[in-house]
Amino acid sequence: MIQVSVEHVDIAPGNAVEWTLISTEASGPVPETAPYQDGHTSYNQAKHFTVAQSAREADDPIRAYVAGSFELRGPVDRDALGAAFLHLVRRHEVLRCTFQQLVGDVRCEPGAPESMELKEEDLGFIDSADGVREYLHRTFQRIDPLAWPLIVMGAILREDGATVWFACDHLVTDGLSTPIAVRDLATAYEAYAAGRTPDLPETGSYLAFSRAQRERNEDLTTADDPRLGRWRKFMADGGSFFPPFPLDIGVERGSLHPAGNATERLLDADEVRCLEAVCGDAGGKLFMGLLGAVGVALRKEGGPDVYRGIMPVSERERGPYEHTMGWFINTMPIAFSVADDEEFPAVLANVADAFAELLLHRDVPFVKAWQLLAPVEYTTIRAWPYAVNFFSYLDFRRSPGAEHHLARDARKHVWLERSNGLCFWLHRCDTGLFMNSVYADTPRARDTRAALTATLRRTVKNLARTGAF
Repeated sequence: MIQVSVEHVDIAPGNAVEWTLISTEASGPVPETAPYQDGHTSYNQAKHFTVAQSAREADDPIRAYVAGSFELRGPVDRDALGAAFLHLVRRHEVLRCTFQQLVGDVRCEPGAPESMELKEEDLGFIDSADGVREYLHRTFQRIDPLAWPLIVMGAILREDGATVWFACDHLVTDGLSTPIAVRDLATAYEAYAAGRTPDLPETGSYLAFSRAQRERNEDLTTADDPRLGRWRKFMADGGSFFPPFPLDIGVERGSLHPAGNATERLLDADEVRCLEAVCGDAGGKLFMGLLGAVGVALRKEGGPDVYRGIMPVSERERGPYEHTMGWFINTMPIAFSVADDEEFPAVLANVADAFAELLLHRDVPFVKAWQLLAPVEYTTIRAWPYAVNFFSYLDFRRSPGAEHHLARDARKHVWLERSNGLCFWLHRCDTGLFMNSVYADTPRARDTRAALTATLRRTVKNLARTGAF
């Protein structure tokens, strides 16, 4: 699986069909007197929904989506594909949920699986690859965190196969949910097309996960709580709750720009294996070596001798949540030295020590730390206050269904309408190591992104070949 803008993917022309999720349950507003504990949202969800609602009230929405697509080969059984989509939304509780702002928090209410149905619509033939790209990008943008359903689904059907696609709001998905959905849809389709019932691993309840998260942290209410000690030290050492991106991207504070989106390969598959071996020989893991390389590349481009950033950490663990769609991510601070006189083994050890410390504090939700520690003017912002230093790495080869990613040409598509920063997601797949960047599309940011990408590529290639920066 590769993470790439759908606007940069070649998809063959075909007949566009959509399946829209509908509910047969009687619907109505959730009464404001309803007990909150019956409809748990995670801290991430509550913050995301509240921000979206505030943006709508200000008539300044920020559109975004997380989408996926893959290929089916051979003649397509349209009924089996529709059944696979229905199976997906009945299987994953979070896709059936509705959300509503109540006094003090956000309530989540899941629809019953048996109440979910699909309405199929044939939209006709799209006769060019450009037309398919434009259609998909436009359709993905229909996703609205304040409107149900929170997933759109469909396919581009051809005589010799199909491109299957879906898009969600971040409210119900994270980086690993996309390969989970691809695996589930492809597996269910193959089963239904063969007249069988899909056989997939057990899933967990995202609402149960959210309830447990709330219960663990219900007494985390003050800024001097010992559990926030790591965050307080991070702020004291760096001077801010949100670590600034250390390079100039030509964006003034408080401004948002149309977002650019680019995906580039840093290493081929053989080079990644060499780099992984170099990291192992030095006593670390690949992601640690990559994080160290990012810090060194930033320093080479004019950044500081100490890397300070935030990074997502999965909360799925093993068990049913490993196969469950949802937003199972905490965001944590990390800092380590990348001084010019330190060789790779020393930087790797710095990263390993910093990450070990991070894990000691991983149960502290990012949103709670934000609420309790960030300056008061940051508590109601609808976007990060400035360009923030952010590191993310995923190995899609370890995700459910990864053994079929190449054959299915599996893709993840992340899009943000506007940005004030430069965020990038490093990801490994069968064909190598890639970097997908979403950035404020200013001339300075384009130059900075190009220079940083080139420096990072040289850095990781040098490491893979020689074990040195």
